[in-house]
Parts: sequence; C-alpha cells; structure tokens
Amino acid sequence: MKAKKWAVLLSLTLLLGLCSGGCGSEAGTTSSGDSEYQKIDLVMAVNGTDIQMDTRVANKFAELVEKASGGEVTIEVYPNDQLAGGNASKGIEMIAGGAVDLASYATSTMSVIDEQLAAATVPWIFADYTEARKIIDETGGDYYAERLAAKGITFLGSYHNGFRQLTNSKREVRTPEDVAGLKIRVPGSEVFMGFFRTLKADPVAMSWSEVFTAIQQGTIDGQENGVVITDSSKMSEIQDYMTLWNYSYENNLFVANTKIWDSLEPKTQELLQEKAAEACEWGRDTLEKEEKELVQKFEEAGMKVTTLTDEEMEAFEEVMKETRQKFIDKYGEEARQAFQIK
Repeated sequence: MKAKKWAVLLSLTLLLGLCSGGCGSEAGTTSSGDSEYQKIDLVMAVNGTDIQMDTRVANKFAELVEKASGGEVTIEVYPNDQLAGGNASKGIEMIAGGAVDLASYATSTMSVIDEQLAAATVPWIFADYTEARKIIDETGGDYYAERLAAKGITFLGSYHNGFRQLTNSKREVRTPEDVAGLKIRVPGSEVFMGFFRTLKADPVAMSWSEVFTAIQQGTIDGQENGVVITDSSKMSEIQDYMTLWNYSYENNLFVANTKIWDSLEPKTQELLQEKAAEACEWGRDTLEKEEKELVQKFEEAGMKVTTLTDEEMEAFEEVMKETRQKFIDKYGEEARQAFQIK
C-alpha cells in the first residue's frame, strides 16, 4: 500500500478534488486468506501536534483497528495537517473531496464548509462534560451527521476538544471589567470573536503556531483554549493567570469521506464504526481525567488559577445575554433542539 501513500502526497500538487487516498480503497479490497476483513490501508488526517488529543485519539483508533482486524485493516495517521501543508481549511477540503479517507477536526474549524457545525460553541450551553456527552450522543450527533452528509462526509463520532478557558499575562480575571482591554488570541470563529468583543477585549485572530512567540513579545496578552491544549503548548511558562469559566464547549468530529466509506465492505465499515466510537470514548475519558491533573500542575508551577463562583459567573452571563441570544437565533431552531439550548 506504499503506492497509495505516495498518491496521497502527490495529490497535493495535483487537483485537490481528485481521489487519491480514498481510491486506494479500491485496490486490495478482497479478503485475504481466512480473514473476515478486507486487506486495506486507510489514511487519516488530523490538525493537532503529536501530543494533542486529536492525534492521540486517531492513534488509539489505528491501534484498535489493527488489533481487531489481525493487521488486515491499518490506519496511517498524519498529524499537523501535513498532507495539507499545515492548512486546516485545505485539510477539510481534502476529506470532503476524497483525497484522504478519514479525518478529525474541531467543529469551529469544520465550520468552513458549513457554519452550522459550530452551533454547539455558543457560550454556556453545556453545564459540564457529562451534559455535553449526553446531549451530543442523544441528539447532537444526528445533527452533525445530517449536516456533514450534505457535504459528502460521514459522521463516525465525537469527542472533547475541551471547554475553553482563559489565560493571560496581565491580571487575574474575576469580573467582566477585568477582561476589558486584554488582547486575546482567538481562532477566528465568529462566536469567539463576538464573545470577547462583548467583554470589550481586543480579540486577535492568529495562527496557533504564532501564539507562544506573540505572548513572549507582548504582541498579545493571552489566549483561550482547553486545559489540555494550554498545557501541551506550554502556556504555563509564559502566562501568569488562568480563569476557569467553561465559556464555550468544543468537540472534535471523527469523520470519513462518504464515497470511500460506501466502497468499503460492510464488515469493515462495522469494525471502523465500532472502533471509532471506542476511540472517541477513550478520548473523552482521558481528557476529563487529565484536565483535573493539569490544573494542579499549573498551580504548582506558580500560575494563579481562578475558578469563578456562581455569583461571578452570573455577572458574565448577564453581560453576554444579548450576544448569546444573537448566536442562538443565528443557528436556528433545528440547532437549538439538537443541542437542547435553553
């Protein structure tokens, strides 16, 4: 299957929409020997670094699939969007066009193909991870599946990217007034930009690879991200304050190109779906466990970690009431029901 991997790489210099990685699933799809699975090598792309949760979940998935199939079905994981030259938007185009077989991206990133996919990032719609898991598994997953199907993508699962928290180098944040004037890096999402503008901060859209240096140089004051990503990017080394406020939940979607998916034998589909779900649950459990440990690690490293009280949270929610409702209205009734937004 080496030829297939070279075909995937070659496709970057040819036509993005041409089937390269996925077309490899047409070769070697017959069962080998007594195996119940077709022998096939699939390509999976993720955006994160080697130690981030999306890469870890993808590697867990690959491990589960190879073991369960006796090595007949293998997954080649490419982190850092290396097949797309580091460009996540291009990476999403590749999964939609069939240049890769499988992928995993955060909903705010996948919203480049359908802005409705970011509906669950509206501030404070989930109280905690337990509620997020329950609602996405009950109704949210069907919403994602329907939206993605229209783009030629098959939804296989969801796992936490994490509740987004705030770090900065200027001051402890306990009130809306404390946020005013801070230059905060955000990914560029309309929801995240709107949130910080409402708090009279200065949100700056910036590539994640530039953030560490920008904070060191004082170009920006801080960033907002999940605890695990905040740790893996070593923010505790350059940020003095962290506020835990769970202002927005974000999840990663585990997906396959639909044409490639449909070309697979039913038994292989069953295996991949089962192991994708298992890997997603592993990712959820792992992130929740590690977050608790990492907050303690931040404090031990000297970072001032502030957990807002219910009264303090109410002050933020009051300021954000109008902006929050604007986004609820924007995403519409279907999204409101799917994510049980109140």
